[in-house]
Amino acid sequence: MDATSGQAAAGGRVYLDAASSAPLHPVARAALLAGLDDGWSDPARLYTEARRARQLLDAAREAVAAVLGARPDEVSFCASGTQAAHLAVLGGLAGRRRAGDTLVHSAVEHSAVLHAAETHVAAGGRAVPVPVDRAGVADLTAFTAAVHGPGVAVAALMSANHEVGTVQPVAEAVAACADAGLPLYVDAAQSVGRVAVPPGWSLLSASAHKWGGPPGVGVLVIRKGVRWSSPLPADEREQGRVPGFGNLPAVVAAAASLRARAAEMADEAARLGPLVDRIRERVAATVADVEVVGHPTDRLPHLVTFSCLYVDGEALLHALDARGFAVSSGSSCTSSTLTPSHVLEAMGVLSHGNVRVSLHRDTTEDEVERFLATLPGVVDELRRTAGVQGL
Repeated sequence: MDATSGQAAAGGRVYLDAASSAPLHPVARAALLAGLDDGWSDPARLYTEARRARQLLDAAREAVAAVLGARPDEVSFCASGTQAAHLAVLGGLAGRRRAGDTLVHSAVEHSAVLHAAETHVAAGGRAVPVPVDRAGVADLTAFTAAVHGPGVAVAALMSANHEVGTVQPVAEAVAACADAGLPLYVDAAQSVGRVAVPPGWSLLSASAHKWGGPPGVGVLVIRKGVRWSSPLPADEREQGRVPGFGNLPAVVAAAASLRARAAEMADEAARLGPLVDRIRERVAATVADVEVVGHPTDRLPHLVTFSCLYVDGEALLHALDARGFAVSSGSSCTSSTLTPSHVLEAMGVLSHGNVRVSLHRDTTEDEVERFLATLPGVVDELRRTAGVQGL
């Protein structure tokens, strides 16, 4: 172990992958324990224990709705953000099948949305991807033309990209969809609890473990008046939108932590934003042959992505992990395979040696400095091992 590795180890491990899953918020932990005590009964029943569970569920729904600017009866809880995305896309298409069979979506949507689109196409429907620029911003001219095309039923545009943090023009997309008379679905998993999502959308999904809630809780919001039909077998739970007995203690913890995160949102963005700026600047200055990707200003406050030429992404991930730093490499959606990121490919940017760093409420300035001090040496070592020197 070299001196840099020893310094990192001495300071303990540094978790820098909050975009995949944020550490559990203290409020979530407390609420989860309380939910286990009082929320174990079936809220659909009528006896005393069930009524108490129902009160907890209703309170959680109201808390989430308040943060998202929705009505409580528009909010449903799912098993994950992925399930919420699938239900939003496939249910929206099913509900509007008389209007058409075409889904319009950006080329950089989360894999959950793209997989739902593939399922739709396999069943005989159509999907129209909209290109993005090198910063990852959806082409509004192409998006507007696409949503005004014949047979379009639903459009999808994420609020901010999971891999590079670029904020998408949701307000403009809302206007284009309203003019075309069709609903807009917004995947807000990376935004909720971190930045405000522009209003006017018709369907929205989010994921509790992204904001510091427990895993296994997704949020699906369907505005009143939006035509939606469940693609799953009928069930009386969650207003017929999501089948099965949900994890009420986790839902309670998710709602409590979201309310806490919303209260902290501005202060956290003000603290983490400059740290991300520092990473963007220092990586570009200290690592040769590197490309910092994503929009330079219109981006999430906690996330930065860069790619290092002549470096294998998996090797870089393991080397940083060995030195105490947990980061993402490759696609944020398919990091287990480390296949080339569909997001980076759509942007037309460098994908070799890709690293996504995402901060959370407990990330410190010292941890960021340790990472920045370690990274250049790790990249140089991997290049020397591969027999390549930076240009």
